[in-house]
Parts: sequence; structure tokens; C-alpha cells
Amino acid sequence: MEYIALYRKYRPQNLSEVVGQTAIKQALTNAFEQNRLVHAYLFSGPRGTGKTSIAKIFAKTINCSAKPDPAHACNQCSNCREITSGTCMDVFEIDAASNRGIDQIRDLRENVKYAPGTCAYKVYIIDEAHMLTTEAFNALLKTLEEPPAHVVFILATTETNKIPITIQSRCQRFDFRKLSLTELLERIDFVAADSDIEIEPEAADMIAVEADGALRDALSLLEQANIVESPITTDSLRLMLGTLHKEDLRRILKALSQKDLPTALVILSNLFAQGKEARLIVQEMIGYLRMLIIYKAYPESPALAAADEVQHL
Repeated sequence: MEYIALYRKYRPQNLSEVVGQTAIKQALTNAFEQNRLVHAYLFSGPRGTGKTSIAKIFAKTINCSAKPDPAHACNQCSNCREITSGTCMDVFEIDAASNRGIDQIRDLRENVKYAPGTCAYKVYIIDEAHMLTTEAFNALLKTLEEPPAHVVFILATTETNKIPITIQSRCQRFDFRKLSLTELLERIDFVAADSDIEIEPEAADMIAVEADGALRDALSLLEQANIVESPITTDSLRLMLGTLHKEDLRRILKALSQKDLPTALVILSNLFAQGKEARLIVQEMIGYLRMLIIYKAYPESPALAAADEVQHL
């Protein structure tokens, strides 16, 4: 049986399964229940926060033939199964990074005229929409403004500032946020338990911090770490990620605070000999100092989940 990556295996199939993004889920649920759908949406936010997942859930929900609940797809009918597997002829996932020219958009404009085959709506999911050229955006503009009644556009982007205002004004915009450490940790723990992956609590904390609010990155790191070593430990994670141990950071900062330059240089030299990059060392020092400041101001902060030893600096 084909192996499926964790972030694909645990991709949400209904809005209720999406981690975080409470406001967006509530708004879309209300839109489904009240049948107040618009013709174009703009999903904006950092990577790995659920933009494409919610876009596919949206496509399933409006095209579900069983309709047990206006706001939930059944995931059992032929339309739901085909959209989930990516074989539905009425739902188009377009990678704007590789289909960014005016010719591709002209083809899209021609195709939207035709009625859907088996679904109620044709749905065009344009991922990395900011990669479209200026000419392509201009070609898309009129279609996006007045598309046929059977067409819905969903533009997903990580760089909204590159989307022309004329395009944004014709879309209903939803801003996705990074997931909190608590949300990431809860999902990591669930996936690890469900997949029989053994992981130390401190290692789960480290993965959550390293993922920087992106659930896809967190699950990818969990999967990779499980291949490196089982059970997953903080030491194996540091080796895999190339990160520094807290003790190394403490020693460097202590030497700098005491103006002991020779000791600091010796520590740095040893780290360079281990293959650590200067850029990585500086980044980790900045992050460590940030956590120290947070600890001094608010020791109970959830942001300190992976900074259990910061107070001992």
C-alpha cells in the first residue's frame, strides 16, 4: 500500500476538522447555511495554515450531492470522493507559479463559459496567485468581476501585497493567521498518538517552535524526526535541525555579558567545527534573548513552552 505523508493523511475533510482559523470557519459556515456565497474569494496568509485545505473543503461542501448538512460535506458521495482525490473534472487546482502567463488565463476564460459536468459549481483554486503576471491579472479581471453563476474562484496567496487592488476588490478576503503553540502541540500530540509515534514532550515543544505557526511544517518535521530516531528525543531533533543546545547559548551569552571575548570565541570556534552556521547561531541567540525578555515580563506565557530552562541564564 502506498505510503502517505502525515500532512496529507491528516488533512482536514470538513471545516470542523481544521485546526485554528476560528473566525474564518465560522464565517464560511454561516455562508453555507444561509446560502450567501460570492463568486470570488481571496485566502491570504502564511504557508501551512490551511488555505488550500479550506479551499478544497469549500469545493466539496458546495458540490456535495448528499447534502446532509449545508455546512458539511458527506465525504462519501462520488463528487466528494473525486474532489478529495483530485480527479473531479469540475474542480481545478491551478499552480500559478508554473501557469502564470496570459495564455493560461485566456484558456481559463474560455472554459468557464461551459456548465459543470457532474457538480453544481465549477471551482477554480488558484494557488500562489501572486505569481501571476500583470498581463494575466488583467486578463482575469473581467472574468473575476462577472463570472457565470456556476463558477467560483478561490485565490490563495502568501503575499497579498502582490495581488493588484483591482483583483482584491472583487474578492471576499479571508486572512489566515499562524497557529499558536498550543494549537500546534495539540495536533502534534494527536497525530503522534494516532500514528504510534513515540516522542518526548520537550521534542514536541521543539517541533512546534520550529514550525513557526505552520501545521504542515510541524507534521513534516514530526515525520522526518520519526525516521531519524524512535522515540523522538530533543538530541536527535537538534542533530536533524542543526540547532544549538540551550547550554551552548547560555555559555556564549554569559561570556559576552562578562566581556570575556576569548571564551566566547572558543565556544564559537567549536560550534563552527561542528558545522554550525554563523547565521543560524545569531538567529538562535536572538530567539533565546527574546524568550528571556518574555520570561522576565510574563513567566507564565504560553510562548515559553520550549524555553523551560531560559530562567537559568
